[in-house]
Amino acid sequence: MGFLRIRTTVDERPGRLASLAAALAEKGGNILGLSVHPDADGTVDEFVAEIPAAPEVVREALEAAGGRRVQVVAATAHELTDEPTRVLLLASRLRTAPWRLPELLAELLRADDARWVYGSEMSDLPDPTLLTVPVAPRRAIRLRRTELPFTLTEAARAASFVRLAQPAADPVSTAERAVKLTDGTETQIRPLTRLYREAVRDLHDRCSPETRRFRYFTSMPTLPPRIFDRLCDRTRGHSLVAGYDGQVIALANLMFTPDPGIAEMAFLVEDRWQGKGLGTALARMVLAEARDLGFAEVKASLLSDNARMRRLLVSLGATLSHTDDPGVVEARLAIGVMAAASPS
Repeated sequence: MGFLRIRTTVDERPGRLASLAAALAEKGGNILGLSVHPDADGTVDEFVAEIPAAPEVVREALEAAGGRRVQVVAATAHELTDEPTRVLLLASRLRTAPWRLPELLAELLRADDARWVYGSEMSDLPDPTLLTVPVAPRRAIRLRRTELPFTLTEAARAASFVRLAQPAADPVSTAERAVKLTDGTETQIRPLTRLYREAVRDLHDRCSPETRRFRYFTSMPTLPPRIFDRLCDRTRGHSLVAGYDGQVIALANLMFTPDPGIAEMAFLVEDRWQGKGLGTALARMVLAEARDLGFAEVKASLLSDNARMRRLLVSLGATLSHTDDPGVVEARLAIGVMAAASPS
């Protein structure tokens, strides 16, 4: 006797479920689990049953009892866990490790695999064994399950699960925003564009060698044009400048990485503006931007003696870890942790 996972579509008529259960019982089946999926052309009933009959015999019996598109696949005792408990445990794991969203989503829907897709790859495909779950306007997760097509109910469950990794929050507009610092000074935050080339050059001129070293890991007196142009390229990242009295006094960068689920951030704040809350304000705006773009995690690399940056990232909920370079520390911050923190 083996375990089987059985799915069949039925018309919504009284007695249909009883007919299916009777057909399974006639074949010696013991129903151990049942779920119901409302779908486009009826209801999909799913059973987990311990049954001695062959899958083909079970399929024929359910078709005779009024089932349509009957599918029977092998199951294991592991699948007999209480379903609400299983989902709650997955949700708990997601909250502590949101960057594992594809893996956990695949586990939720018992998919064969899951991967990030973005851009033109996000278009829906006419294949019921593939499910594309939007995470943000430019990012999605594509699931594949060859034996059992996805239902509309499962698509809704997946969308709800994804929201756990992207907590509800008011979108933060970075078009232009005023930020009041701890000393009462008000600065203006705007997206970085090529119009700020000279102002950013002047910012670097005014920063001390140590401040530049903390940002670039070397005392870089000027920002090379190629790096500035890369920071302005919004297909490679989003950057912000903070301005006061006609000068750029800080630069914040959110750069995309080869992993579509992870972005990287870095900051440069002019020496005389440090310690006034500007770095914290920029960090929160950059992280909110990452959330709205659909990233699950943001990382940052910093020199081990950059105490100010360490304190800032830890205050936002980041975890620090050593790297192969003893002088460099890596910080990783789950977007869900940041979103749950109270604003400064």
